[in-house]
Amino acid sequence: MSPEVPQLVDHLFRREAGRMVAALTRVLGAENLSLAEDVVQESLVQALRTWPFRGVPENPGGWLMQVAKNRALDLLRREASLARKEEAIRGWSAALVADDPEGAMDDQLRMIFICCQPAVPREARVALTLKTVGGFGVPEIARAYLAKEATIAQRLVRAKRKIQEIRPPFEVPPPAELPAALDSVLEALYLMFNEGYAAAAGEELVRQEVCAEAVRLVRLVAEHPALDVPKAHALAALLLLQAARNPARVDPEGNLLLLCEQDRSLWDQPKLAAGFHHLDRAARGPELSVYHLEAAIAACHVTPGETDWPYILDLYGDLLALKPTPVVALNRAVALAMVEGPAAGIRAVEEIRGDPALAGYYPLPVTLGELYARAGDTKKAAARFREALGMESPEPVRRRIQERVRGLELVR
Repeated sequence: MSPEVPQLVDHLFRREAGRMVAALTRVLGAENLSLAEDVVQESLVQALRTWPFRGVPENPGGWLMQVAKNRALDLLRREASLARKEEAIRGWSAALVADDPEGAMDDQLRMIFICCQPAVPREARVALTLKTVGGFGVPEIARAYLAKEATIAQRLVRAKRKIQEIRPPFEVPPPAELPAALDSVLEALYLMFNEGYAAAAGEELVRQEVCAEAVRLVRLVAEHPALDVPKAHALAALLLLQAARNPARVDPEGNLLLLCEQDRSLWDQPKLAAGFHHLDRAARGPELSVYHLEAAIAACHVTPGETDWPYILDLYGDLLALKPTPVVALNRAVALAMVEGPAAGIRAVEEIRGDPALAGYYPLPVTLGELYARAGDTKKAAARFREALGMESPEPVRRRIQERVRGLELVR
């Protein structure tokens, strides 16, 4: 099979699956979410089976929609309880082919809130959103959560079972129910972006389409009249400011470039401007969320001039108080090293090194490797980089680590 076909199907899956599942769920009802997912998945499998031999159709997205419609109609004819929806299914694919972006966005926004129903266990809401709207697989969700795949799979089963039981209406929740649901929605989009911004494995460090989808959805949320609240704008600001640097984070050969090595002229200026616009809107109220603090840190890194590390360290201290996770503690240790020196950073990292959540988390030994190298201990630095090479990581990161090990061996 030509490698271009699976790549194209993966591209379409990221771009089309979320809106196809959302539109089909609107027609079939939220209680038939699993059926909608199966129909869309089967259309993608059919593409993998057909396109290598018959060629890629002129309109791949339209082809997928037609196959999904036909499959849905086949299922409806077998299910008497769904027969009345046949006419709606016929209209569903016509509406998608007509490319109604506003309607598609509304469907996806409603789909996000279906996944984040208060009746669904909190830990399952985000996972379901990532799978249903973001097109994530179980392994990707597990990496985003630093959790086991079996745990994520169980969460998804429980979440779909609960939605099937409660049969929620396909709509944005009423105002009284929005705050609780919105927190899960924002968390899902945050994790979606993170997986695209720094993929845990694979050939690419940056998965542009995943980042773009998360940015699009968070702006859709923040600009909705019922969801125009500071923390939504804070997350939009964070994702836009981070996404603006994507064009400069790898060189033409796909190798990782650190912030200090990046060509700032390649940064996406419209995204930076949009990010600061949302950051300004996020400040219109007394609320201070973790997204406000992370957006402020991101803004420090893209502001011209010398980086204000003492201020960043203060921000990380505030963030750690609101979000006491080992990953935040690790990032704070880096800022601490920039302010007080590598020895202080090393002590801070060693304090969290045994946390089970960081087992197999390659940024931890990489951070220690860099700090030991700065402290002049090349032996310990090389040992920590080799430790990182034993963990799963994207290929650009592995190449960077191997380069660091070779450099340290030459010094020794």
